[in-house]
Amino acid sequence: MRVLIIAASTFLASSVCAQVPDAAPVVAAERAFSADFPALGLAGSFRKWSRPDGIVIDGGRAWTVAALFEGAPQTRRDGEPVLNWWPTFAGIAMSGDLGFTTGPAAQDGLPYGHYFTIWSRQADGRWLWVYDGGSAASPDGQPGADSAPRLLPVATVGSASPDDALAEVRAIEAALAAAARVDQKAAHLAVMADDGRLYVVPRPPAEEPDAFAAALDSWPACFDFGPTEGGGASAAGDLVWTYGPAAWVRDSGSRSGHYMRLWQRRPEGWRLVMAQLIIAPIAAPPPAGG
Repeated sequence: MRVLIIAASTFLASSVCAQVPDAAPVVAAERAFSADFPALGLAGSFRKWSRPDGIVIDGGRAWTVAALFEGAPQTRRDGEPVLNWWPTFAGIAMSGDLGFTTGPAAQDGLPYGHYFTIWSRQADGRWLWVYDGGSAASPDGQPGADSAPRLLPVATVGSASPDDALAEVRAIEAALAAAARVDQKAAHLAVMADDGRLYVVPRPPAEEPDAFAAALDSWPACFDFGPTEGGGASAAGDLVWTYGPAAWVRDSGSRSGHYMRLWQRRPEGWRLVMAQLIIAPIAAPPPAGG
């Protein structure tokens, strides 16, 4: 009897372990997305690998892929720069339906910044992205394209439902916004996961607490973060992505843009595992006399 009990326990334990999702399909989708760029160009590769309602933040506003690339050619145009990118940090939800990758990006072979993509598994099993954005954070010191990405450990807890997860994160973001109006550094450090990643231009990615603190010193002392504009949650309620408006003052001038964040549910609560600021272009001054 004892042998049977031990055997059954071993089987159950191995079954649970086998159910832990693997981020490899997400990483593979990202690499295939990048590999398509030389032939398809920006519009063609983005439309092939995204959902039509996928979000791109460009020119100070959020666009759907369908709207941004409406009527655009589906192959790379003559003279269009060749972009490529590769994952150095990736992860997946407990439910295996939502994942992310981020890493350096290069134009015509010259690294210039980082990309960040949120991927969603479709009903037919394909992975398509629902958010794609970039940061001009320095790619210095990042592993090369042939390296395996660092993987975020899969969560062990989730919220009761995706809607509950989104509501919980929105409440945390409201508190973060209130604190950031006084001291954004303290506000961010209070919620950053020790193993997360933070992009602060022009520094390299920050990936541990001391680096987070140093990077946040490069941002303005205060931010005005608006309410969450959009995002999504995994079926397990353990992974949530959000974006929304941000405003601040730099060199006595008003600036604006968007925050983009990825949150993971942990036993101690929600923690920020990826964060970046997408800066809107500065509006040109009106013509003299206009």
